[in-house]
Amino acid sequence: MRTDLLILLIYITTMNTALSQNPKTSFTSGYAPVNGIKMYYEIYGEGKIPLVLIHGGGSTIQSNFGNVIPMLSENRKIIAMDLQAHGRTEDRDTPVSFEQDADDIAALLAHLGIDKADFFGFSNGGNTAMKIGMRHPEIVNKLVIASSFYQRNGLPPGFFEGMKNASLENMPTPLKEAFLDVNPDKKGLQTMHDKDKERVLRFKDWKDEALQSIKAPSLILIGDRDIVLPEHAAKMSRMIPNARLMILPANHGSYIAEICTVQENSKTPEATIILIEEFLTAEGE
Repeated sequence: MRTDLLILLIYITTMNTALSQNPKTSFTSGYAPVNGIKMYYEIYGEGKIPLVLIHGGGSTIQSNFGNVIPMLSENRKIIAMDLQAHGRTEDRDTPVSFEQDADDIAALLAHLGIDKADFFGFSNGGNTAMKIGMRHPEIVNKLVIASSFYQRNGLPPGFFEGMKNASLENMPTPLKEAFLDVNPDKKGLQTMHDKDKERVLRFKDWKDEALQSIKAPSLILIGDRDIVLPEHAAKMSRMIPNARLMILPANHGSYIAEICTVQENSKTPEATIILIEEFLTAEGE
């Protein structure tokens, strides 16, 4: 067996043991005044350059990243937040947007006294991560952009037509339960659903020049059976200067054990985190 593969297997086995012995990772939490709302955040681990986790639509910190935070926080500081109208964070009388989310995260980091960070955005959170790279490049060290898109043709034919029929009733149950676990406000759940739906429906293509303006080293990550089309991810990796592409044998989010697509006994999430860490810590990327 190749030495590098053996090391990978040993690391995964060790990580599985550690997680089974310590299923809950300690953290501090709080609320920050951010652009007129109170934003809920959590901080795990320690490290010089923090990794900021950005959840996707209809989600919370835990529903997207709860199963991989213990791994990610082993060797670095992790900062995660619930975005506007999601989970424990307040809403404002405006639609949700990737631009506003990017500005809110930048304001949160300023509140926490953090000048520069890595960012890992999943699904709609990846769109927000790209917007941070465009609007706030001074705070970005590296970007991980997972299962995200920048043009409507990056999603399967019929996706946007189908989204018109989205309702709270057909929203995935695990996402609804995850919201209500941290915020029992059913009206808030409806608001989150409706605002996220409208954001998707009104999405307009970003220009290629917008991606080309991202200067931070970036990792484009999707599953081979993702919602985002592989050819679109490949295009994104060519548009963003200094970008790398990783396509995993996975569905939308199963590579991070996201709550709706977690696969029992799968080693893919552990392998994914190892590869992400390698990208984030590599010199000269």
